[in-house]
Amino acid sequence: MNGTTRSPVSAPLLDFRLMALAVAAVLALAVNASDARQRVQRQVADRQHAPTTASVQRSRGADGAVDATRTGRRGGTSSVDRYRDGAGSTDARVTGPRGGVSTVDRSRGTDGLVDKSVTGPRGGTTTTDRTRGADGLVDKRVTGPQGGATTVDRSRGIDGLVDKAVTGPNGQTATLDRSRGADGVIDTTATGPKGATTLDRSRGADGVVDTARTDTYGRTSTVDRARGADGLIDRTVTTASGGVATVDRTRGADGAADSLTTGPYGGTTVIDRSRTADGTVNRIVTTTPPAGR
Repeated sequence: MNGTTRSPVSAPLLDFRLMALAVAAVLALAVNASDARQRVQRQVADRQHAPTTASVQRSRGADGAVDATRTGRRGGTSSVDRYRDGAGSTDARVTGPRGGVSTVDRSRGTDGLVDKSVTGPRGGTTTTDRTRGADGLVDKRVTGPQGGATTVDRSRGIDGLVDKAVTGPNGQTATLDRSRGADGVIDTTATGPKGATTLDRSRGADGVVDTARTDTYGRTSTVDRARGADGLIDRTVTTASGGVATVDRTRGADGAADSLTTGPYGGTTVIDRSRTADGTVNRIVTTTPPAGR
């Protein structure tokens, strides 16, 4: 027998070993790929559930106008530079996170009302013209960059409350009808193209106003307000589907009001306000998503 010739027994054994090694290699690759996917999923989940922070820093300029720098949850920063023009109106220059600039130009008309022209980063301009009606109420016409106009016509009802009719660029009209209940609190009925939504307000035993909102489909949500020991008003919101969110306000040592909002699924938003030496109020917002979502 030649020394290089495999026996009938050794050939199948060698083939089995090669197959076993191949299977082991495939399994190892599959395990490594699974581990990599799990690591990526864990990293994504950690990023999704990690708290995020946004802030607003304000300062008062030499002309008395308040400037602001806003930092978003993803780190993008926008600035609002306000300044007074020769007529005493406050104009603004807004620079967005990507460098785009918008301007707000206010002017006072002969009737004493302030009109406004807003030009966006791409040059589109939206104008707001206010006029005083014969009843002394202020109406408004907003014209968008493409020429479409929305009008707001206010009128005073026989109960002395101000109602409103809003007509959009497509000609559809929505109305807001206010009425005073027996407890002196103002209720509202908003009627649009899809039906009516009502806000029924009532004054609780602690003197704070609660609200029940019924939408066009008949679903009702409630807002229950209560005054805390520090005098600030807390709030419990129950949605039409039964979810509950709470807002708990507290007053800091500098007198500014902070708040903790807890959503229906456990996520929280903390707003920490602080008063600066020039009297403006800064704000830091920290948002923590609910676990498992």
